[in-house]
Amino acid sequence: MELRFFDDPVAFLDVAGDVLAEQPVLSTVLAGVAERIAIQREAGIAWPDGVPCWFAAVLDGDDVVGTAMRTAPFGSYPAYLMPMPDDVVHLLAKSLLDRDEPVLGANGALPAVQVFCEDMAAATGKTARVGQHTRLFELGDLVEPRPVPGRLRPATLEERDLVASWYDAFMADADEQAGREPGESPHELPTDEELGRRIETGRIFVWVDQDDLPVNVTAATPPSYGVSRIGPVYTPKEQRGRGYASAAVYAVSALLRQSGERPCLFTDQANPTSNRIYEAIGYRRVVDMANLRVE
Repeated sequence: MELRFFDDPVAFLDVAGDVLAEQPVLSTVLAGVAERIAIQREAGIAWPDGVPCWFAAVLDGDDVVGTAMRTAPFGSYPAYLMPMPDDVVHLLAKSLLDRDEPVLGANGALPAVQVFCEDMAAATGKTARVGQHTRLFELGDLVEPRPVPGRLRPATLEERDLVASWYDAFMADADEQAGREPGESPHELPTDEELGRRIETGRIFVWVDQDDLPVNVTAATPPSYGVSRIGPVYTPKEQRGRGYASAAVYAVSALLRQSGERPCLFTDQANPTSNRIYEAIGYRRVVDMANLRVE
């Protein structure tokens, strides 16, 4: 087997893109991040200093048998792993350690992330533990929820500060609702510039109530291999329990499907409310994933 590291996401996709395209829902994060970074580089946007940025493909002859990346600009800069055999995971971990790059965390497919973090823990004298169990869903038959007052509309640039504050609150609430320490959820906050681009390209929506006041934000990524990922979905505490999240996710899902995109989303397994909401409107489980830390 041969392990190749890529600093250039375009070169990585040239090698691994066909394999990722065969399972576009499962590869939504890896493919989406690679395409986003490629677009940012084309636009001359510099990568943050000190943040690792690489993609990896393991080849067995001409076959790509494993893919991964390390681009997360938060925490200990965890890696992201797609499903791969244990021997491929061991090769990836050993290669990183050989180049003096211990990676103290990983997100992605089980059991690959568990095996990877156990290898890193054994090499560094630390312990691997699960920080969060997640679940990837894809939309099946879309089921309309009970009607609620209001409507969905695209967010505006004038609402950028509101949207940014709701993104912050989303991450804090995700940890609180799951009983985790603050900052444990592996979510990446967009920069102000990136948030503005997402608003301008119509990928962030708000649900407004009967008085035209925003009560929910729901976003969707640009499609990668035809698949768009919904999230974050956030309703302020004082507005919860009124069906706004269900209505917004339903409406965004319908828009994506009408555009020929395949909607998917991740849920936190420790939050039964969100899992129940999404299943009720037609989302079906694809695979369980996790993020682990080595500490």
